[in-house]
Amino acid sequence: MTEVSFYILQDSEAQARWQFACRLVEKAQRLGHEVLVVVDSAAEADYLDELLWSFNPESFVPHRRIDAQDQPAAPVEITANGDCGDHHDVLVNLSQRVPEHFSRFQRLSEVVIQEPQVLQCTREHFSFYKSRGYPIQSRNI
Repeated sequence: MTEVSFYILQDSEAQARWQFACRLVEKAQRLGHEVLVVVDSAAEADYLDELLWSFNPESFVPHRRIDAQDQPAAPVEITANGDCGDHHDVLVNLSQRVPEHFSRFQRLSEVVIQEPQVLQCTREHFSFYKSRGYPIQSRNI
């Protein structure tokens, strides 16, 4: 059964959410996990793609957009269209929606900031997972 974790940041700025997501993805990848990050739009996918190159000058997170078939597969992939390819290990959800195929993953992480729209979406996600019996951890960061 998918393990669900909510990482609750005290910050209300969107940038804090993106930066934390990058650190979370970097750590998971460094530990040998394959990671899929779900975002809401192509613009957000582009933004995260660039941010993963620059958020930490001392690290390298091998990644690609899942729809970039002209690039070699990478341990970290970004999707804005719900395509999860062959992924089943770690899912980081930055989307306003619960990903359709989340239950095929070993782990699911949601990153929460103190911004009204993000709080509303993640409360809905929490209720959705809880009502279906998924084990949930909340981690205050």
